[in-house]
Amino acid sequence: MVRIDLTYEGELHCSATHTPSGTTLSTDAPVDNQGRGESFSPTDLLATSLAACMATIMGITANKHDVDLAGMRVTVVKSMVADPERRVGKLQVVFHVPNDPGDRLQTTLERAAAHCPVHKSLNPDIEIATLFRWGHA
Repeated sequence: MVRIDLTYEGELHCSATHTPSGTTLSTDAPVDNQGRGESFSPTDLLATSLAACMATIMGITANKHDVDLAGMRVTVVKSMVADPERRVGKLQVVFHVPNDPGDRLQTTLERAAAHCPVHKSLNPDIEIATLFRWGHA
């Protein structure tokens, strides 16, 4: 169990503290939803969580197979929908992996990413499109 303490600062800003480490982060509502867009929005953090979780699970799997993923970059693009209600509609996740471990390990790593806890926790109405670019920094 991990506790996160959050304070609503006013003007659509929140600050959150990860109690085990003391690390803090701030959020702001996006410009298209009455905010100033001065920080990550809550839905930006959702997209970030997916990308970080997928990369982390890939890293764990890579370590088991003596594959080095250092330098891997991940880009996630979040698209919102408004109908029938405002929510995340699509997350496009692109992995740029500098090393190509070969077809068998590519499949293993891609499968691992798709089974990360955040991916499995998201509403199935959110479209998740994933692309892996092996051998590209």
